[in-house]
Amino acid sequence: MTQHASLTAERWSRFSLDQQVLMIANEMHRASALQGAGDRASLERAYERVLRLLDLTVAVQRKRTLRRELLRWRDLVAALFIGSDAAPASHRETLHALLLLRPAAARQIPLLFG
Repeated sequence: MTQHASLTAERWSRFSLDQQVLMIANEMHRASALQGAGDRASLERAYERVLRLLDLTVAVQRKRTLRRELLRWRDLVAALFIGSDAAPASHRETLHALLLLRPAAARQIPLLFG
């Protein structure tokens, strides 16, 4: 069982959208440390956590346009998950795109990317 597996949509919906996006970004940032470490299983588990939180966010999101953007972003993470090798540049671009979805998250870009 992966972390967050028991997290319900009801509980997740209590967090603001900014908090949800930041928590997803936090999991992506954790996965950054696994890039190139040679531990594909740990990297896959990290992406599973990202996808789980993202799926919860989509499930509780009422705005169709934002749901659509989140699902597009999900495709990027899914491609990283099923990719045969770790792609640090793609990972960074995917994390950057997520952070651009919310102003509160976008403020983290200089801290993460310089």
